[in-house]
Amino acid sequence: MNIDPDKLGNYATRFLNVLLDYSPKLISAFLILFVGLYAIRLINRIIRKIMVKRNLDPTLTKFLADILLWALRILLFVTFISKLGIETSSFVAILGAMGLAVGLSLQGSLSNFAGGMLIIVFKPFKVGDTIEAQGIIATVDEIQIFVTKMITGNNQIVFVPNGALSNGTIINYSMQEERKADLTFSISYDSDIKKAKDVLLEVLLKNPKVLVNPAPEVFVKNLSASSVDFAVRPWAKKENFGSVVADTLENCKIALDEAGISVQPYTIQK
Repeated sequence: MNIDPDKLGNYATRFLNVLLDYSPKLISAFLILFVGLYAIRLINRIIRKIMVKRNLDPTLTKFLADILLWALRILLFVTFISKLGIETSSFVAILGAMGLAVGLSLQGSLSNFAGGMLIIVFKPFKVGDTIEAQGIIATVDEIQIFVTKMITGNNQIVFVPNGALSNGTIINYSMQEERKADLTFSISYDSDIKKAKDVLLEVLLKNPKVLVNPAPEVFVKNLSASSVDFAVRPWAKKENFGSVVADTLENCKIALDEAGISVQPYTIQK
């Protein structure tokens, strides 16, 4: 195969001419790219510091910073290819079509994403709270964008989708500083009601973890077919609630036995 030196020289000359004509665009495009990447990192760092100073939720801070980072990167990429002389209208149309296709295929995930945003913004609970939702009672360990990680009382980890969590009923046991227990003790009709009430109230007043204000309550709430039912309602700090319930059940049973008052099984009337 013979190579014509003249043709080769012409090709080289044309290539050099094109390169020289195109080099200003190439240099300016890469300059914009490198400066833009540095500026994006700087802006992202500044925004994170501002949100931390304003005491925003850490999950929300990370999420907003990540969205800003990727939005600026996409904008920089479009500017970069535009500076190179590439038509961007078709590229933007392709991105829009891809976004629509991804959105339709990820409807469930987008629902969880929206639920996560609602939880982060409106804060029906926070990390460390004990909540009841979707039939689960557990402590919130981490609020992620798509799911909430919770730990149950027997140390099992449960991941609940944020879409279902934000659209369902949530009982937050940790939001209030004080909680009231609602317990029931049933005694026989042969027992002295006044004496039983005094015994139950004395048990509550002797417990240092039971709050004096609001005052504990003991009263007859129902006369069933086989027993007199007392409502026993002590108040406690949320961190002492579990132990107050356990102590009340145990100590009231012991006190009623010592007083000679017969405790009857409590039955729910239907």
